[in-house]
Amino acid sequence: MVRKFGSQNMVGKLTKVILKRPAQAFQSDEKISREWKMLGFTAPPDLEKAEQEFSWLEEILRQEGVEILYLPADERTTLDSIYTHDPVLITEAGAIILQMGKKERAGEPDAFEDALRSWDVPILGRLAGKATAEGGDLLWLDEKTLIAGRGFRTNQEGIDQLQEILRPLEVKVLSYDLPYWNGPGEVLHLMSFISLLDTDLAVVYKKLLPVAFYKLLLDRGIQLIDIPEEEFATQGCNVMAISPRRVIILKGNPITADRLRQAGCFVYELPGEEIAFKGCGGPTCLTRPLWRE
Repeated sequence: MVRKFGSQNMVGKLTKVILKRPAQAFQSDEKISREWKMLGFTAPPDLEKAEQEFSWLEEILRQEGVEILYLPADERTTLDSIYTHDPVLITEAGAIILQMGKKERAGEPDAFEDALRSWDVPILGRLAGKATAEGGDLLWLDEKTLIAGRGFRTNQEGIDQLQEILRPLEVKVLSYDLPYWNGPGEVLHLMSFISLLDTDLAVVYKKLLPVAFYKLLLDRGIQLIDIPEEEFATQGCNVMAISPRRVIILKGNPITADRLRQAGCFVYELPGEEIAFKGCGGPTCLTRPLWRE
């Protein structure tokens, strides 16, 4: 049997990805009205406009030859389930089912696991007890090095359990403390301030980089592209690589997009008022790579 999953890197050619359409995540205007404030959205998303924006993402991925799998609507999930990156981690030996640090998202991992089993993706392990970890805090620096951001969404117990699950794969988990920033009510993931664009290129917001992590990036010979101060709030750092230096960034970050192009990147600009800015999640958050070459 040929393996059709595995994603222990952030930049290899994306072959298969998991998405959740707004129609299945948001479902209805009534659900949007009931949940948006509770979840910390900045405003209620417009379902019709969200579908239009999402179709841009689908078109980009299809144009790049990426196969798309879709999560179904599920009563265990909220509007946040459009951000498919967070509930699971994909390895070459199967999926790790995480536990969400945001309590309102507690039902997403189980719903995601059901979908993975329906696609015959094996489950390598799952977090248990009080352990929490979210995909936005987990970044593959290379196939044997997973960087974890320890903060409000990912705790030490979650990091420890991930290390135990990954040990047979000879993966080392390196953890760094995240800053308080605006407190537990506002999402700040590790990937809020760094995205890898190639094995030797990353876009960063240096003000939030832990010093030890910053030094590790330099030691690894990774070139760092700074985003301007004014483009942090518009998620200039939230960039997804479809393949090395072929990336998707949110529209509204023209300076960062230009800097990426100057570094040799081909840049798609995705409109995201409804699917990104209102829910504070960008192209990386909207996608869960299932298979990267």
